[in-house]
Amino acid sequence: MTRRPDGGAGAPPTKHRALLAVIVTLIVAISAAIYAGVSADDGTGDRASLAGGRLPRGDAAPASTGAWVGAWAAAPAAAEPGTETTGMAGRSVRNVVHASVGGTSARITLSNLYGQSPLTVTHASVALAAGPGTAAAIADTMRRLTFGGNARVIIPAGGRVMSDIARIAIPYGADILVTTYSPVPSGPVTYHPRAQQTSYLADGDRTTDVTAVAYTTPTPYWRYLTALDVLSHEAEGTVVAFGDSITDGLGSEAGANHRWTDVLAERLHGAAGPGRDAPRYSVVNEGISGNRLLTGGAGRPADNPSALSRFERDVLERTDVKAVVVLLGVNDILHSPELADRDAILAGLRTLVDQAHARGLKAVGATITPFGGHTGHTPARETMRQEINEEIRSGRVFDAVVDFDKALRDPYDPRRLRSGYDSGDHLHPGDKGYARMGRALDLDVLKGAAPIEA
Repeated sequence: MTRRPDGGAGAPPTKHRALLAVIVTLIVAISAAIYAGVSADDGTGDRASLAGGRLPRGDAAPASTGAWVGAWAAAPAAAEPGTETTGMAGRSVRNVVHASVGGTSARITLSNLYGQSPLTVTHASVALAAGPGTAAAIADTMRRLTFGGNARVIIPAGGRVMSDIARIAIPYGADILVTTYSPVPSGPVTYHPRAQQTSYLADGDRTTDVTAVAYTTPTPYWRYLTALDVLSHEAEGTVVAFGDSITDGLGSEAGANHRWTDVLAERLHGAAGPGRDAPRYSVVNEGISGNRLLTGGAGRPADNPSALSRFERDVLERTDVKAVVVLLGVNDILHSPELADRDAILAGLRTLVDQAHARGLKAVGATITPFGGHTGHTPARETMRQEINEEIRSGRVFDAVVDFDKALRDPYDPRRLRSGYDSGDHLHPGDKGYARMGRALDLDVLKGAAPIEA
């Protein structure tokens, strides 16, 4: 389904749309200015020891041929409560992440977005996990990471840094261990709280330990790490899934990689064989639980920032991104103090599409899934969901549509999730629901670039 430039039936009047566009543009501009003020590269000194707020643009020589793509990502979501003073000082943080594509080399991105002082990382490493559900590594895969040639890096408050390239063979679907150690206080910690994956903590510098003996503290969070890129022969671009808790995978089995994005990555991997006419893409997940399109949380930068304010960082700046799949709006409908503005939500979605097009990205939009039976469900909110979905299906918002609503709804009561797809809270799918979502997206809609605007 192709997005048409005309308003068509169901679109707001021209003057109203123009006003909404101005309002949304102001929201984006203000959010961007706040973010820039926090994360701008105002550091001085040797790049090898002091990382600024901007990422290097792949200036290191590649280890071999292939394309750099995103194998995994997570959006920095908030400042971790209880870390305001000490951060993770004196502890090794071993993040466990799942690769959506294989490669011959890797690099990582660390973020200190929510830090109020510099984050000093003295050692970091990457390795293949010895198996599922463990902090142990396969011994001969352990690699020390460097930053501008140095093991030690200082990330300014609000900043981020990309590592140098590490030569490591990463298979598709492998669990990867990315470990950091910081000896001094730096809080608050930048984290992603709904990982649906168990990671691990250890006392002291255990970054290159291949056993799990010291990693006695399991944790449901990802800390500091926001991206893992690989040099791949399997993919030639990245698809970003951009959304809220339903993209984050809330309600799926922890550690099982049963989010809808995992299923999509598996399908793309299986369809990319010789002679197949499928897009050769990896998938990264930029969902944040509770995320809203139009409004963010408190703080500077905001905890759980609005989708509008984080789109550039979490989508446009991902490695070799070719397409974005957007699933947003349910939290704007559910959690607004008063009934949300239908036209403002649609204007916000169109703003994301315009930003994607400006970078040549194809924008695929998803219909908002049912939440009948949830405590926040009301007839008025259901009407708004249906009206927004009708406009998304019309082709007047996105370049193409994946109808997650149709895929998940109960045929006898379309306001609700089908019982076999419901995690139990009547809002989030369970594993079977996420599998259905991952199969619902037609791979062909990911092909091609953004349409040329007339």
